[in-house]
Amino acid sequence: MADMPAMTSSRPYLIRAMYEWLVDNGLTPYLLVDATQEGVEVPKDYVEDGRIVLNIGPGASRDLELGAEFVTFSARFSGQAMWVTAPIAAVSAVYAKENGQGMMFSDDAPEMGGEPAAAPGVSGDSADEPDGTPPSGGAKKRPALRVVK
Repeated sequence: MADMPAMTSSRPYLIRAMYEWLVDNGLTPYLLVDATQEGVEVPKDYVEDGRIVLNIGPGASRDLELGAEFVTFSARFSGQAMWVTAPIAAVSAVYAKENGQGMMFSDDAPEMGGEPAAAPGVSGDSADEPDGTPPSGGAKKRPALRVVK
């Protein structure tokens, strides 16, 4: 049997597909990004526990590009326009603000494989406030996973 050529990561394709599905269903797509990874350019004031939640909906972002290597867009943070860049490998999840449905990616997935975690979807019990910012004060709850059929 001949050697198979190396396959590219499925993660960028899955992110684009989830984004399109969420927007088509009138939901607000959010990205959960590991802000500690190299190449991540986000407003540091909004990073909590090394992560940031980004609203990538059409009304909140401009010039969104969900590329093979990076997610890039322009958005306003406290009225200040900023260019955001996140390597695809830094994207931990893409999900709907309204109901938490989406896909979470495992941290230990090989970079070229980029497979989703076994239990995709982030529950509606997200610890984020309605505007996507982490809650102030109190203990922060981690998103719970649930199977989306």
